[in-house]
Amino acid sequence: MMKTWKRAGIAAGLSLSLILAACGAEEDEEDTTEGEIPEDTEENGADEGSDEEAAGNIGEEVDYTITGIDAGAGVMAAAEQAIEDYELEDWSVQPSSSAAMTSALDDAIANEEPIIVTGWNPHWKFAVHDLKYLEDPEGSFGESEDIHTLVRNDLEADMPEAYQVLDNFNWEGEDMEEVMLEVNEGTEPEEAARTWVDENEDMVSEWTEGVEEVDGEQITLAFVAWDSEIASTNVVATVLSDLGYEVKTNSMEAPIMFGAVAEGEADAMVAAWLPGTHEQYYNDYEGEFEDLGANLEGAKIGLVVPEYVEADSIEDLQ
Repeated sequence: MMKTWKRAGIAAGLSLSLILAACGAEEDEEDTTEGEIPEDTEENGADEGSDEEAAGNIGEEVDYTITGIDAGAGVMAAAEQAIEDYELEDWSVQPSSSAAMTSALDDAIANEEPIIVTGWNPHWKFAVHDLKYLEDPEGSFGESEDIHTLVRNDLEADMPEAYQVLDNFNWEGEDMEEVMLEVNEGTEPEEAARTWVDENEDMVSEWTEGVEEVDGEQITLAFVAWDSEIASTNVVATVLSDLGYEVKTNSMEAPIMFGAVAEGEADAMVAAWLPGTHEQYYNDYEGEFEDLGANLEGAKIGLVVPEYVEADSIEDLQ
């Protein structure tokens, strides 16, 4: 097209017939190129086709399945919400357990196969594997969360020493991941907690400052059997045991855990993920327990894939 206009410009001083010829040539060229697709449009179309093909391949390779954990977990509800928000009609979330999910993740990575799991951190899997969260522009999984300590309503009066320790308990994600990683490598949770407490005396002393020892009082801690909560509950249990408490830890599903603390069947838990993951259970029993606030801040949930998976956003699964 530009060449045609140059010819027309050069011919400006020539006869009218040459100008008309040049114009005719321009019209012929326009007619010739009218049906052609611009090069950049072709490239864009190819990119879109490539993206759709990649999404289709990932879906086919994982059987359009997101590997989840226990059905009552908030991250599972959020994953179902993501399927709706992103119109992933062919996809489903497969309930399992935390252990089954991480086992499936390990197997897939060992074979360099794609996999999509419900994930959260702090978690040891981020220290062991090269993983990434899929971006969530629709906000299906919400913002970052905090893990709260909840106690039964009369605990402060009945067990003031334990109450003070639980109220003071606060640590970072890196601390939790140290315990989780050791457990994942085969150490018993109680032993891993013992090691961490012994190696972090300065932090533990902040939790127990001014707390007097007791003589065999019984206290029950409820927890959901996620790697993160196994770590935190055993660390708190170790600290309370060192103060003279006879500590019992009971693993249970999330809704039962909230009910146990609200109804006094358990004295406390350090495992309430808020405001999203456990929102329903928190609201169901609000007022029937005391919330001592966050013991860990900046936790996150979402869909997690190995770094080699050719998807960066949940939108890529469409």
